[in-house]
Amino acid sequence: MKSDDLAIPILPSRSLPGTLAFYARLGFEGAILGEGDAYAILTRGDLELHFFLHTELVPSESWAGCYLRVADVEPLYQAFLAADLPKRGIPRMDAIGNKPWGMREFAVVDPDGNLLRVGQPYDGTLNAER
Repeated sequence: MKSDDLAIPILPSRSLPGTLAFYARLGFEGAILGEGDAYAILTRGDLELHFFLHTELVPSESWAGCYLRVADVEPLYQAFLAADLPKRGIPRMDAIGNKPWGMREFAVVDPDGNLLRVGQPYDGTLNAER
């Protein structure tokens, strides 16, 4: 893969203004673009998420999600903690931890039920309770 190759998730949103407001709490910036205000692009550093308007979406029935692999997950986790999201329900944020598949990760579920897993590879030497 060339270094400029990139995959960007396109996730559903019941309300693009609501999506922008939620992700602003996580440090993302963005705007609603295009005809009919039916598309939004959000960025946070090198991370980029796209959203399309889907007014009939039922968050508890959503299967949409993506994995954001980062170089250092801990600072992002600490920054997202500032949003003070609940630990259960929709939206929510799960605790960070080392997973048996070799990733140190946490998860966020946004108000539309989109699952974002955020993580970095680890070599098994990190303390699971870190």
